[in-house]
Amino acid sequence: MSDLLDDPAPGQNAPEFSVSELSGEVKRTLEGTFGRIRVRGEVGRVFKARSGHIYYDIKDDRSVLACTTWKGQISKLAVVPEEGLEVVVTGRLTAFGAQSKYNMNVEEVSVAGQGALMALLEKRKAQLQAEGLFAPERKKPLPYLPQIIGVVTSPSGAVIRDILHRLRDRFPRKVLVWPVAVQGSNCAVEVARAIEGFNQLSRGGALPRPDLIIVARGGGSIEDLWGFNEEIVARAVAASDIPLISAVGHETDTTLIDYVSDLRAPTPTAAAEHAVPVRLDLLAHVEGLGARMAQASGRVVQQRRQRLGDLARALPRPDSLLDSPRQRLDRVSDRLPNALIAGVQKRKLILSDKAASLRPATLRNLVERRRDRLKNLSSRLSLRPIEQEAHRKRERLTGVTTRLTAAQTLRVNRQRDRLSATGRQLDILSYKATLRRGYAVVRDGETLITSKSGAEAASALSIEFADGQISITGEGTPASGTPATGAPATATKPKSTPPKPKPAKSPGGQGSLF
Repeated sequence: MSDLLDDPAPGQNAPEFSVSELSGEVKRTLEGTFGRIRVRGEVGRVFKARSGHIYYDIKDDRSVLACTTWKGQISKLAVVPEEGLEVVVTGRLTAFGAQSKYNMNVEEVSVAGQGALMALLEKRKAQLQAEGLFAPERKKPLPYLPQIIGVVTSPSGAVIRDILHRLRDRFPRKVLVWPVAVQGSNCAVEVARAIEGFNQLSRGGALPRPDLIIVARGGGSIEDLWGFNEEIVARAVAASDIPLISAVGHETDTTLIDYVSDLRAPTPTAAAEHAVPVRLDLLAHVEGLGARMAQASGRVVQQRRQRLGDLARALPRPDSLLDSPRQRLDRVSDRLPNALIAGVQKRKLILSDKAASLRPATLRNLVERRRDRLKNLSSRLSLRPIEQEAHRKRERLTGVTTRLTAAQTLRVNRQRDRLSATGRQLDILSYKATLRRGYAVVRDGETLITSKSGAEAASALSIEFADGQISITGEGTPASGTPATGAPATATKPKSTPPKPKPAKSPGGQGSLF
């Protein structure tokens, strides 16, 4: 500590500390003096930050201790702090120098006494009941004979063996076991996840969805069964679409899951008995129903046979039934020839009347009437509207043709004017216009000569004027075979010629071009 002290000011014996030095010394003193401690008190204000940390107070009738549980420590807590709950917290005391405060980092939380647990249980029970999670109309009926049963329990306890043994004795079914911790800090989370996991399975998948869920655990103290009193478990059971049987503890043990589940079994063995019927009883019941059905069928057949005999005795003889129809047939057969003759005579009279009405004059009148009707129809079907429509279409076609011809002519004229303007511009930009103004172009073969030294070094020059082109040899005469304006052609300069003399300057001081 002496290394943190500065020399005292003149005339003073007390050393001087900086704020950070004093805060650090206080923190080291608190942590070194108290270390890991346990504190008992009532939980006051509880605040869960967005980061996941929990800040709360532990208080008694005179003082308040600020406590903090970090996000990574929450999963290890057996009991999550709730306001009004009396608890015993275990952790380390530390100081926060930035605000001159001290608080306790809590690593473990346990309920201080069974009375506090029961008070917390009643509080949660009242809250869930107010939300309607215990309502009878929410409970789902259990399937009479489920094909697959899901069991949420510890795989190493005696509970799963009792359930499987009872199912095997009563009615063997397929069982899916979801292993969970049935006590401790991870119990509530694992049980809730198991229930949600069974509900998320799909029917007909590789792992089939169960038709019934059993949540089971053996007996124990209220602290051992506390995981089944957590709110997360109760809400997972309420949200389950699969019917659920709770079998937690013995007959005298009651947890929140018992109120929310669809059926509460006093023991895990009783849960298996509620899940399936007795196979032998079902077989005996089915055999009894079969015997009763056979007896009832026999009685019905006997009754129908007896009634049929009674009705047969009441019926007349078959010969007596045919006497009246036979007599009617004889009378009709006697009347049939006369009826045929009378019918033929009647139809002859009708045919004579129809033939008399079909005289030639009548036919001519009918034809005349049909001819007049045909003329009326033909006059109504005149071609005048069609000719008018064709005339309108012809005029429209003529107008479109005229406009198309005018547009094409206008477009050709515009293109011709544009081509003429482009030709004039090309002519203006051409070097030919420059030649017409008195200039000339000097070349040595295909090379353009633009300086005096280039002209002196050339063996022969070609000079282009506006009205023609002339070739000049090294002697200053036109080359043979090259036409010049009004000048005869001369012989070509021999290869071995003496060097050209320097051109003499004119009296005006300007040298000769050749």
